[in-house]
Amino acid sequence: MRAELPYVAFLAAVLVLVPLPWHWRARNVATLSMIAWLFVINVIYGVDAMIWHHKVQITAVVWCDITTKIIIGAGMALPAACMCISIHLAQVASVSRVRNTKADKRRRQIIELLLCFGIPCIWMALHYTVQGHRFDIIEDYGCRPNTYISIPAIFLIWVPPLIFATVTLVYAGIALMHFLRHRITFARHLENASSGLTTSRYLRLMAMAFVEIIITAVSSSLTLWFTTLGLRPWTNWADVHWNFSRIDVYVTAFQPPLVNNYYYAIWYIIPVSSVIFFAFFAFGQDAVKEYTACLVWVRDRVFKCGFRKTVRKSKQCDGPFVSLPSSSLVDSSATIHSLPSYQSAVGEDDVQVLSEKGFDNKERYVARPIDRTDIMPIPIHHISAFTADNDSSYSSSLPSTPSHTDTSHGHSYLEAAPCRPIPHDLV
Repeated sequence: MRAELPYVAFLAAVLVLVPLPWHWRARNVATLSMIAWLFVINVIYGVDAMIWHHKVQITAVVWCDITTKIIIGAGMALPAACMCISIHLAQVASVSRVRNTKADKRRRQIIELLLCFGIPCIWMALHYTVQGHRFDIIEDYGCRPNTYISIPAIFLIWVPPLIFATVTLVYAGIALMHFLRHRITFARHLENASSGLTTSRYLRLMAMAFVEIIITAVSSSLTLWFTTLGLRPWTNWADVHWNFSRIDVYVTAFQPPLVNNYYYAIWYIIPVSSVIFFAFFAFGQDAVKEYTACLVWVRDRVFKCGFRKTVRKSKQCDGPFVSLPSSSLVDSSATIHSLPSYQSAVGEDDVQVLSEKGFDNKERYVARPIDRTDIMPIPIHHISAFTADNDSSYSSSLPSTPSHTDTSHGHSYLEAAPCRPIPHDLV
Protein backbone atom coordinates (compact mmCIF):
# COMPACT_ATOMS: atom_id res chain seq x y z
CA MET A 1 0.00 0.00 0.00
CA ARG A 2 1.23 3.50 -0.93
CA ALA A 3 4.26 2.01 -2.69
CA GLU A 4 4.26 4.84 -5.26
CA LEU A 5 4.92 7.62 -2.75
CA PRO A 6 8.75 7.72 -2.90
CA TYR A 7 8.77 7.60 -6.70
CA VAL A 8 6.27 10.44 -6.95
CA ALA A 9 8.21 12.55 -4.46
CA PHE A 10 11.60 12.13 -6.13
CA LEU A 11 10.15 12.70 -9.59
CA ALA A 12 8.54 15.94 -8.39
CA ALA A 13 11.87 17.00 -6.86
CA VAL A 14 13.60 16.56 -10.21
CA LEU A 15 10.88 18.32 -12.20
CA VAL A 16 10.92 21.40 -9.99
CA LEU A 17 14.63 21.90 -10.77
CA VAL A 18 14.11 22.12 -14.54
CA PRO A 19 13.21 25.88 -14.64
CA LEU A 20 16.02 26.72 -12.21
CA PRO A 21 18.63 28.12 -14.70
CA TRP A 22 16.39 30.84 -16.14
CA HIS A 23 15.14 31.99 -12.71
CA TRP A 24 18.72 31.97 -11.39
CA ARG A 25 19.90 34.29 -14.18
CA ALA A 26 16.88 36.53 -13.67
CA ARG A 27 17.61 36.68 -9.89
CA ASN A 28 13.93 36.13 -9.03
CA VAL A 29 14.22 35.53 -5.29
CA ALA A 30 10.57 34.55 -4.80
CA THR A 31 10.56 31.91 -7.52
CA LEU A 32 13.98 30.63 -6.46
CA SER A 33 12.69 30.24 -2.91
CA MET A 34 9.70 28.28 -4.20
CA ILE A 35 12.05 25.96 -6.08
CA ALA A 36 14.21 25.50 -3.00
CA TRP A 37 11.35 24.78 -0.60
CA LEU A 38 9.50 22.46 -2.99
CA PHE A 39 12.67 20.53 -3.76
CA VAL A 40 13.60 20.07 -0.09
CA ILE A 41 10.10 19.02 0.98
CA ASN A 42 9.82 16.53 -1.89
CA VAL A 43 13.16 14.97 -0.91
CA ILE A 44 12.00 14.73 2.71
CA TYR A 45 8.74 13.11 1.66
CA GLY A 46 10.56 10.61 -0.55
CA VAL A 47 13.07 9.60 2.13
CA ASP A 48 10.36 9.27 4.77
CA ALA A 49 8.22 7.14 2.48
CA MET A 50 11.17 4.81 1.89
CA ILE A 51 12.19 4.50 5.56
CA TRP A 52 8.70 4.00 7.01
CA HIS A 53 7.13 1.95 4.25
CA HIS A 54 4.73 -0.44 6.01
CA LYS A 55 6.31 0.20 9.41
CA VAL A 56 6.27 2.65 12.32
CA GLN A 57 9.60 1.81 13.92
CA ILE A 58 11.11 4.71 15.85
CA THR A 59 14.35 5.44 14.04
CA ALA A 60 16.29 8.37 12.56
CA VAL A 61 15.10 10.63 15.35
CA VAL A 62 17.60 13.39 14.57
CA TRP A 63 16.46 13.37 10.94
CA CYS A 64 12.89 13.75 12.15
CA ASP A 65 13.77 16.60 14.53
CA ILE A 66 15.20 18.56 11.60
CA THR A 67 12.71 17.68 8.88
CA THR A 68 9.61 18.32 10.98
CA LYS A 69 10.73 21.90 11.56
CA ILE A 70 11.47 22.33 7.84
CA ILE A 71 7.95 21.13 7.04
CA ILE A 72 6.58 23.75 9.41
CA GLY A 73 8.68 26.45 7.73
CA ALA A 74 7.55 25.41 4.25
CA GLY A 75 3.93 25.93 5.30
CA MET A 76 4.73 29.62 5.70
CA ALA A 77 7.39 30.05 3.00
CA LEU A 78 5.34 28.91 -0.02
CA PRO A 79 2.41 31.31 0.58
CA ALA A 80 4.90 34.10 1.29
CA ALA A 81 6.69 33.44 -2.02
CA CYS A 82 3.39 33.55 -3.94
CA MET A 83 2.53 36.80 -2.22
CA CYS A 84 5.89 38.33 -3.20
CA ILE A 85 5.37 37.32 -6.82
CA SER A 86 1.90 38.86 -6.94
CA ILE A 87 3.05 42.12 -5.36
CA HIS A 88 5.93 42.39 -7.79
CA LEU A 89 3.69 41.76 -10.80
CA ALA A 90 1.20 44.37 -9.62
CA GLN A 91 3.97 46.93 -9.21
CA VAL A 92 5.42 46.17 -12.63
CA ALA A 93 2.03 46.47 -14.32
CA SER A 94 1.21 49.75 -12.60
CA VAL A 95 1.63 52.76 -14.90
CA SER A 96 2.55 54.93 -11.91
CA ARG A 97 5.93 53.15 -11.68
CA VAL A 98 7.67 54.27 -14.83
CA ARG A 99 10.99 52.55 -14.30
CA ASN A 100 12.50 49.87 -12.10
CA THR A 101 16.00 50.94 -11.05
CA LYS A 102 18.79 48.75 -9.69
CA ALA A 103 18.25 50.15 -6.20
CA ASP A 104 14.57 49.19 -6.35
CA LYS A 105 15.47 45.69 -7.51
CA ARG A 106 18.02 45.26 -4.71
CA ARG A 107 15.51 46.48 -2.12
CA ARG A 108 12.87 44.10 -3.44
CA GLN A 109 15.29 41.15 -3.32
CA ILE A 110 16.16 41.86 0.32
CA ILE A 111 12.49 42.08 1.30
CA GLU A 112 11.71 38.82 -0.52
CA LEU A 113 14.62 37.08 1.21
CA LEU A 114 13.24 38.14 4.58
CA LEU A 115 9.71 37.05 3.73
CA CYS A 116 10.64 33.73 2.09
CA PHE A 117 13.40 32.61 4.46
CA GLY A 118 13.54 34.91 7.49
CA ILE A 119 9.89 34.71 8.56
CA PRO A 120 9.71 30.90 8.07
CA CYS A 121 12.74 30.48 10.34
CA ILE A 122 11.05 32.62 13.01
CA TRP A 123 7.88 30.58 12.52
CA MET A 124 9.82 27.36 13.11
CA ALA A 125 11.00 28.69 16.46
CA LEU A 126 7.54 29.88 17.46
CA HIS A 127 6.08 26.48 16.72
CA TYR A 128 7.70 25.21 19.89
CA THR A 129 5.12 27.17 21.93
CA VAL A 130 2.30 24.97 20.59
CA GLN A 131 4.31 21.74 20.15
CA GLY A 132 2.82 19.07 22.38
CA HIS A 133 5.63 16.50 22.02
CA ARG A 134 8.67 15.72 19.92
CA PHE A 135 7.02 14.44 16.70
CA ASP A 136 4.71 11.78 15.27
CA ILE A 137 5.48 8.82 13.01
CA ILE A 138 2.76 7.80 10.57
CA GLU A 139 2.95 4.51 8.70
CA ASP A 140 3.91 4.97 4.99
CA TYR A 141 4.34 8.74 5.46
CA GLY A 142 7.12 9.03 8.02
CA CYS A 143 7.69 11.62 10.70
CA ARG A 144 5.40 14.67 10.94
CA PRO A 145 5.40 17.68 13.26
CA ASN A 146 3.08 17.61 16.22
CA THR A 147 0.90 20.55 17.21
CA TYR A 148 -1.16 20.90 20.37
CA ILE A 149 -4.51 21.72 18.79
CA SER A 150 -5.81 24.82 20.56
CA ILE A 151 -6.87 28.38 19.89
CA PRO A 152 -3.26 29.74 20.07
CA ALA A 153 -2.16 27.04 17.61
CA ILE A 154 -4.87 28.03 15.13
CA PHE A 155 -3.80 31.69 15.09
CA LEU A 156 -0.11 30.88 15.06
CA ILE A 157 0.08 27.96 12.61
CA TRP A 158 -2.93 28.02 10.26
CA VAL A 159 -4.15 31.60 10.10
CA PRO A 160 -0.95 33.28 8.74
CA PRO A 161 -0.91 31.20 5.53
CA LEU A 162 -4.54 32.16 4.94
CA ILE A 163 -3.62 35.84 5.40
CA PHE A 164 -0.83 35.50 2.85
CA ALA A 165 -3.24 33.77 0.49
CA THR A 166 -5.73 36.60 0.79
CA VAL A 167 -3.08 39.25 0.10
CA THR A 168 -1.87 37.22 -2.89
CA LEU A 169 -5.34 37.04 -4.38
CA VAL A 170 -5.82 40.79 -3.97
CA TYR A 171 -2.56 41.70 -5.69
CA ALA A 172 -3.12 39.09 -8.38
CA GLY A 173 -6.46 40.75 -9.12
CA ILE A 174 -4.76 44.16 -9.31
CA ALA A 175 -2.11 42.83 -11.67
CA LEU A 176 -4.76 41.25 -13.91
CA MET A 177 -6.74 44.51 -13.94
CA HIS A 178 -3.67 46.49 -15.07
CA PHE A 179 -3.03 43.95 -17.80
CA LEU A 180 -6.59 44.12 -19.14
CA ARG A 181 -6.56 47.91 -19.15
CA HIS A 182 -3.26 48.25 -20.99
CA ARG A 183 -3.13 44.95 -22.88
CA ILE A 184 -2.51 46.69 -26.23
CA THR A 185 0.59 48.57 -25.05
CA PHE A 186 1.49 46.18 -22.24
CA ALA A 187 4.60 44.75 -23.92
CA ARG A 188 6.01 48.25 -24.47
CA HIS A 189 5.24 49.13 -20.86
CA LEU A 190 7.14 46.08 -19.56
CA GLU A 191 10.11 47.01 -21.73
CA ASN A 192 10.11 50.61 -20.50
CA ALA A 193 9.86 49.45 -16.89
CA SER A 194 13.17 47.49 -17.22
CA SER A 195 11.57 44.56 -15.42
CA GLY A 196 13.19 41.84 -17.53
CA LEU A 197 9.73 40.38 -18.18
CA THR A 198 7.88 39.74 -21.39
CA THR A 199 4.11 39.45 -21.71
CA SER A 200 4.35 35.65 -21.81
CA ARG A 201 6.54 35.48 -18.68
CA TYR A 202 4.28 37.94 -16.89
CA LEU A 203 1.16 35.89 -17.58
CA ARG A 204 2.87 32.62 -16.61
CA LEU A 205 4.06 34.05 -13.30
CA MET A 206 0.63 35.48 -12.52
CA ALA A 207 -1.17 32.24 -13.39
CA MET A 208 1.31 30.15 -11.42
CA ALA A 209 1.02 32.34 -8.31
CA PHE A 210 -2.78 32.28 -8.56
CA VAL A 211 -3.01 28.49 -8.88
CA GLU A 212 -0.43 27.83 -6.17
CA ILE A 213 -2.13 30.14 -3.70
CA ILE A 214 -5.51 28.53 -4.40
CA ILE A 215 -3.98 25.13 -3.57
CA THR A 216 -2.40 26.57 -0.42
CA ALA A 217 -5.65 28.18 0.69
CA VAL A 218 -7.60 24.97 0.14
CA SER A 219 -5.05 22.85 1.99
CA SER A 220 -4.83 25.30 4.91
CA SER A 221 -8.61 25.45 5.17
CA LEU A 222 -8.85 21.66 5.05
CA THR A 223 -6.19 21.31 7.75
CA LEU A 224 -7.90 23.93 9.89
CA TRP A 225 -11.23 22.13 9.60
CA PHE A 226 -9.68 18.77 10.40
CA THR A 227 -7.80 20.02 13.44
CA THR A 228 -10.84 21.72 14.92
CA LEU A 229 -12.44 18.29 15.27
CA GLY A 230 -10.08 17.61 18.17
CA LEU A 231 -9.77 21.12 19.64
CA ARG A 232 -8.42 21.14 23.18
CA PRO A 233 -8.26 23.96 25.73
CA TRP A 234 -4.97 25.74 26.42
CA THR A 235 -4.31 25.42 30.14
CA ASN A 236 -0.70 26.32 30.86
CA TRP A 237 2.80 25.85 29.50
CA ALA A 238 3.65 22.87 31.70
CA ASP A 239 0.52 21.02 30.75
CA VAL A 240 1.01 21.58 27.00
CA HIS A 241 4.67 20.45 27.11
CA TRP A 242 4.23 17.58 29.55
CA ASN A 243 6.30 14.51 28.55
CA PHE A 244 7.66 16.49 25.64
CA SER A 245 10.26 13.90 24.55
CA ARG A 246 7.74 11.20 23.66
CA ILE A 247 7.18 10.08 20.05
CA ASP A 248 3.71 8.94 19.02
CA VAL A 249 3.20 6.36 16.25
CA TYR A 250 0.11 5.83 14.10
CA VAL A 251 -0.65 2.64 12.20
CA THR A 252 -2.89 3.28 9.20
CA ALA A 253 -4.79 0.03 9.72
CA PHE A 254 -6.08 1.34 13.05
CA GLN A 255 -7.05 4.78 11.74
CA PRO A 256 -10.52 5.73 10.48
CA PRO A 257 -10.87 6.04 6.67
CA LEU A 258 -11.42 9.78 7.01
CA VAL A 259 -8.07 10.20 8.73
CA ASN A 260 -6.25 8.04 6.18
CA ASN A 261 -7.78 9.96 3.29
CA TYR A 262 -6.75 13.23 4.94
CA TYR A 263 -3.15 12.06 5.29
CA TYR A 264 -3.11 10.95 1.66
CA ALA A 265 -4.57 14.22 0.32
CA ILE A 266 -2.29 16.45 2.40
CA TRP A 267 0.79 14.46 1.34
CA TYR A 268 0.08 14.99 -2.37
CA ILE A 269 -0.21 18.78 -2.07
CA ILE A 270 3.55 19.35 -2.35
CA PRO A 271 4.16 17.00 -5.34
CA VAL A 272 1.15 18.44 -7.18
CA SER A 273 2.40 21.98 -6.53
CA SER A 274 5.80 20.98 -7.92
CA VAL A 275 4.26 19.55 -11.10
CA ILE A 276 2.18 22.71 -11.58
CA PHE A 277 5.28 24.86 -11.15
CA PHE A 278 7.08 22.72 -13.73
CA ALA A 279 4.17 22.91 -16.17
CA PHE A 280 4.08 26.71 -16.12
CA PHE A 281 7.79 27.21 -16.78
CA ALA A 282 9.09 24.07 -18.50
CA PHE A 283 7.51 24.69 -21.91
CA GLY A 284 8.19 28.37 -22.45
CA GLN A 285 10.58 29.87 -24.97
CA ASP A 286 13.36 30.27 -22.38
CA ALA A 287 13.02 26.64 -21.31
CA VAL A 288 13.21 25.43 -24.91
CA LYS A 289 16.46 27.37 -25.39
CA GLU A 290 17.88 25.77 -22.24
CA TYR A 291 16.94 22.30 -23.50
CA THR A 292 18.57 22.97 -26.87
CA ALA A 293 21.78 24.24 -25.29
CA CYS A 294 21.88 21.23 -22.97
CA LEU A 295 21.42 18.77 -25.83
CA VAL A 296 24.12 20.49 -27.88
CA TRP A 297 26.51 20.32 -24.92
CA VAL A 298 25.82 16.61 -24.43
CA ARG A 299 26.26 15.94 -28.14
CA ASP A 300 29.56 17.84 -28.37
CA ARG A 301 31.14 16.95 -25.03
CA VAL A 302 29.77 13.51 -24.16
CA PHE A 303 29.17 11.79 -27.50
CA LYS A 304 31.85 13.78 -29.38
CA CYS A 305 29.75 14.02 -32.53
CA GLY A 306 29.80 17.76 -33.08
CA PHE A 307 30.84 19.14 -36.45
CA ARG A 308 34.10 21.03 -36.53
CA LYS A 309 34.73 23.62 -39.17
CA THR A 310 38.30 23.77 -40.46
CA VAL A 311 39.40 26.97 -42.08
CA ARG A 312 42.64 26.93 -44.03
CA LYS A 313 44.43 30.16 -44.57
CA SER A 314 46.48 30.38 -47.73
CA LYS A 315 49.70 32.26 -47.61
CA GLN A 316 50.24 34.97 -50.16
CA CYS A 317 53.50 36.44 -51.28
CA ASP A 318 53.91 40.15 -50.71
CA GLY A 319 55.27 40.98 -54.18
CA PRO A 320 56.52 39.60 -57.46
CA PHE A 321 60.16 39.34 -56.30
CA VAL A 322 61.76 37.72 -53.26
CA SER A 323 65.41 38.07 -52.37
CA LEU A 324 67.38 34.85 -52.31
CA PRO A 325 68.66 33.79 -48.87
CA SER A 326 72.31 33.23 -48.14
CA SER A 327 73.48 29.64 -48.41
CA SER A 328 76.67 27.71 -47.83
CA LEU A 329 78.75 27.07 -50.92
CA VAL A 330 78.25 23.75 -52.61
CA ASP A 331 79.24 22.39 -55.94
CA SER A 332 77.02 23.64 -58.75
CA SER A 333 76.43 20.10 -59.92
CA ALA A 334 74.72 19.33 -56.63
CA THR A 335 72.29 22.27 -56.73
CA ILE A 336 69.95 20.50 -59.07
CA HIS A 337 69.07 17.97 -56.33
CA SER A 338 66.94 20.53 -54.47
CA LEU A 339 64.57 20.94 -57.42
CA PRO A 340 62.88 17.52 -57.58
CA SER A 341 61.15 18.17 -54.26
CA TYR A 342 59.15 20.90 -55.96
CA GLN A 343 58.63 18.86 -59.09
CA SER A 344 57.31 15.98 -57.04
CA ALA A 345 54.86 18.35 -55.34
CA VAL A 346 53.40 19.99 -58.46
CA GLY A 347 54.06 17.29 -61.06
CA GLU A 348 57.00 16.43 -63.23
CA ASP A 349 55.40 17.76 -66.41
CA ASP A 350 54.63 21.18 -64.93
CA VAL A 351 58.19 22.49 -64.44
CA GLN A 352 61.36 22.20 -66.48
CA VAL A 353 64.86 23.09 -65.35
CA LEU A 354 67.08 24.81 -67.91
CA SER A 355 70.79 25.38 -67.90
CA GLU A 356 71.66 28.76 -69.44
CA LYS A 357 74.84 30.75 -69.93
CA GLY A 358 75.01 34.51 -69.65
CA PHE A 359 77.26 36.96 -71.40
CA ASP A 360 80.00 36.19 -68.89
CA ASN A 361 79.96 32.54 -70.05
CA LYS A 362 78.84 31.36 -66.58
CA GLU A 363 76.27 28.61 -66.22
CA ARG A 364 73.06 29.22 -64.30
CA TYR A 365 69.98 27.14 -63.53
CA VAL A 366 66.52 28.53 -64.17
CA ALA A 367 63.11 26.89 -63.51
CA ARG A 368 60.29 27.83 -65.87
CA PRO A 369 56.63 26.68 -66.02
CA ILE A 370 55.66 24.84 -69.18
CA ASP A 371 52.88 26.71 -70.98
CA ARG A 372 50.38 26.49 -68.14
CA THR A 373 48.78 29.54 -66.60
CA ASP A 374 47.35 27.65 -63.60
CA ILE A 375 50.75 26.55 -62.26
CA MET A 376 51.84 28.52 -59.22
CA PRO A 377 55.26 30.24 -59.19
CA ILE A 378 58.07 28.30 -57.61
CA PRO A 379 58.64 29.30 -53.98
CA ILE A 380 62.08 30.88 -53.96
CA HIS A 381 63.27 28.96 -50.90
CA HIS A 382 62.74 25.65 -52.74
CA ILE A 383 65.47 26.54 -55.27
CA SER A 384 69.17 26.69 -54.55
CA ALA A 385 71.05 28.74 -57.09
CA PHE A 386 74.74 29.44 -56.77
CA THR A 387 77.32 31.21 -58.86
CA ALA A 388 80.09 29.33 -60.55
CA ASP A 389 82.79 31.43 -58.99
CA ASN A 390 81.77 30.39 -55.41
CA ASP A 391 80.40 33.75 -54.36
CA SER A 392 79.28 33.56 -50.71
CA SER A 393 76.21 35.79 -50.78
CA TYR A 394 73.40 37.08 -52.92
CA SER A 395 72.11 40.54 -53.47
CA SER A 396 69.43 41.71 -51.07
CA SER A 397 67.46 43.34 -53.87
CA LEU A 398 66.38 42.20 -57.30
CA PRO A 399 66.34 44.00 -60.63
CA SER A 400 63.36 46.11 -61.54
CA THR A 401 62.33 43.75 -64.35
CA PRO A 402 62.06 39.96 -64.16
CA SER A 403 64.03 39.29 -67.34
CA HIS A 404 67.04 41.46 -66.44
CA THR A 405 70.28 39.65 -65.62
CA ASP A 406 73.01 41.52 -63.78
CA THR A 407 76.48 40.10 -64.46
CA SER A 408 78.61 42.94 -63.20
CA HIS A 409 79.26 41.39 -59.80
CA GLY A 410 78.80 37.72 -60.52
CA HIS A 411 75.22 37.61 -59.11
CA SER A 412 72.40 35.66 -60.67
CA TYR A 413 68.64 36.21 -60.37
CA LEU A 414 65.73 33.97 -61.14
CA GLU A 415 62.76 34.93 -63.20
CA ALA A 416 59.55 35.25 -61.23
CA ALA A 417 56.03 35.18 -62.57
CA PRO A 418 53.36 37.60 -61.28
CA CYS A 419 52.51 36.85 -57.62
CA ARG A 420 49.71 34.38 -56.99
CA PRO A 421 48.63 32.52 -53.85
CA ILE A 422 50.96 29.68 -52.89
CA PRO A 423 49.39 26.36 -51.96
CA HIS A 424 49.68 25.75 -48.21
CA ASP A 425 51.30 22.34 -48.68
CA LEU A 426 54.25 23.84 -50.56
CA VAL A 427 55.23 26.41 -47.97
